[in-house]
Amino acid sequence: MPAGNEISFPDGVAKVVALTGVQNCEAWKRAFQNRCKDHRYYEIVEETLQNDFEHHYLRIEDLSGNIRAIQPVFFVRQNLVEGVPGKIRSVVDLVRKIFPRFLTMRVLMVGCAAGTGDLGACDEKDEAWVANALLASLRTYARQNKASLIVLKDFPANYRSVLETFALNGYAQIPSMPMTRLALCYENWDEYFRTLSKATRKDLRRKFRKADRAAKIEMEVVTEIAPFIDEIYPLYLAVHERSPLKFETLTKDYFRVIAQRMPERARFFIWRQSGKIVAFSLCLVCGDAIYDECIGLDYSVALDLHLYFYTLRDIISWALQQGLKYYYSNPLNYEPKLHLDCELVPLDLYVRHTSAVLNPAFRRILKYLGPTRHDPVLQRFPNADQL
Repeated sequence: MPAGNEISFPDGVAKVVALTGVQNCEAWKRAFQNRCKDHRYYEIVEETLQNDFEHHYLRIEDLSGNIRAIQPVFFVRQNLVEGVPGKIRSVVDLVRKIFPRFLTMRVLMVGCAAGTGDLGACDEKDEAWVANALLASLRTYARQNKASLIVLKDFPANYRSVLETFALNGYAQIPSMPMTRLALCYENWDEYFRTLSKATRKDLRRKFRKADRAAKIEMEVVTEIAPFIDEIYPLYLAVHERSPLKFETLTKDYFRVIAQRMPERARFFIWRQSGKIVAFSLCLVCGDAIYDECIGLDYSVALDLHLYFYTLRDIISWALQQGLKYYYSNPLNYEPKLHLDCELVPLDLYVRHTSAVLNPAFRRILKYLGPTRHDPVLQRFPNADQL
């Protein structure tokens, strides 16, 4: 369905528009004004990511014509067994030799293509109204665009009460791969380090000693990344390619533009050894928290020098110096985060098939395809029951 069409529901209308249809709208700025990834971030993602995403925006109005929300959505063809290991994946791979698109579907995604999901309510008091508006309009919109699935992507657990209406009306609620969080209630790294288990402290000391015996590694924090983009981007790709779960691939323009348009939030940590960049991390600073968005590593030295832990120590130390209260990191690589006393930050998927006939069976199948089922480390976190 081309941008510009409308979907009516009992309390209003959802108008499908392109990015240009919301950029000059005051409601667009209000929709995500209290989020770290505000309206600027959604614009950056659409403009710079080269994945096969079809971005649209639902401008949701009530019967009086007031814009109550602007909800980013996008269409993508999704592999339903991404990250599923073992026998299930082996069987699927065999079938795909004959039917290449087996268990891949055109999906209507609600949320952000490169981040967690948020409801785009212009006023937080309207979130329940917006959730009901989406429930009333998404299935029609998806079917008109020949999408088989609807997915509310990676919504934080604080939305559970508001989004309960989806779970009660045909959507399966399943845990997505969670973020992690560390409370920074320490004066400095040394105080935090002393709170870790004896085994973890011993392991980290060994890692840091090995790095210290090599040529000196120096860290720099910058807000402008353009001069270094050709050096840091291959390091990002090296880490990205090793990930068992891949959804979006960031581009050079993504890093450049986020530095240009969100300079008060974007911080690029760069580590050099003998003048050569061997690691970098993009973080967003918002309020009292720092969000570690992505990392890049030079694997010719990264594993030998344990650069992941080296960079983590430097970022946490910097955050403590700035007086920040929380360190958040993105999903995956849970083993070291468990030993560093991080806690899980649950994210949820709300999923349904657009066919009323197929949806009941599909909901039962989904429990075997949920991404968290296949990571045994997650169940060892103290708050795993919150997933």
